[in-house]
Amino acid sequence: MLSKEQLQQIKELQSACEKEGGFELKLNEDMLETRDENSKEDFFHYEDGRLVGFLGCYGFGNKIELTGMVHPDYRRKGIFAKLFAEAIAEVKKREISTTLLNAPSSSQSAKEFLKSIPCTFEVAEYQMKWEAGQVFDDPTVIIRPSRSREDFEEEIQLEVACFGFTEQEARKFNQRMKELNSEDMFIIEAEGRTAGKIRVSETNGEAWIYGFAVSPELQGKGIGRKALSKVVKMETEKGFPVFLEVEARNAHALRLYESCGFRSYHSQDYYKYLG
Repeated sequence: MLSKEQLQQIKELQSACEKEGGFELKLNEDMLETRDENSKEDFFHYEDGRLVGFLGCYGFGNKIELTGMVHPDYRRKGIFAKLFAEAIAEVKKREISTTLLNAPSSSQSAKEFLKSIPCTFEVAEYQMKWEAGQVFDDPTVIIRPSRSREDFEEEIQLEVACFGFTEQEARKFNQRMKELNSEDMFIIEAEGRTAGKIRVSETNGEAWIYGFAVSPELQGKGIGRKALSKVVKMETEKGFPVFLEVEARNAHALRLYESCGFRSYHSQDYYKYLG
């Protein structure tokens, strides 16, 4: 677990980098706050007692994402290269099939570093915020907390069917989410059966939607739109702005979110590490 002091130092460094670069870094704060003490996932570099470099690893099944930063005043000193080498050495100890490097689309310093390592562009991801639109509570779709063992098993199968996880990966990832208890997990019901799932993280006064999936055989019936609308209504009534992320290549999901009132405000690029 990271200490409160470490988390504060990371936020201060993030603020300095974002202010100088005019972009937003994706540091997955909810995951930083619930680290597994048995895994080395975070790498720090200090100068005179001050945190000036940080890199975090974030695991999603057989995939791991790396995001880092170096204070503008301490760049071009090899700090990020050092942190990256440490992180890659740790990643290679695990059963990871894909390592992705995350960088804000507009970050020139990130682009320069990426030119120095073996990698290839994988995908762009949009951060979206709900701005306006009609939200309604359709009684044909039910959103309820995931509680039972049967719910857990349904979530596993949805991960496999919708996100390409193997069953083992899905089981490990979802068990970890349950143990952390940092997100609210919901089951979507329609037509008298489990139709999908969705997770919501309420962090720092914001609600983020993750893991939104509708069973393939029930897609195209408006269930996703109705479920999303219910969640937006639930979170906005609590006073939370609502955010989510979607890959640019997922055109269907992008259109769905836009039709529900979400608008893109930032983008991240992902590069696959080939080393």
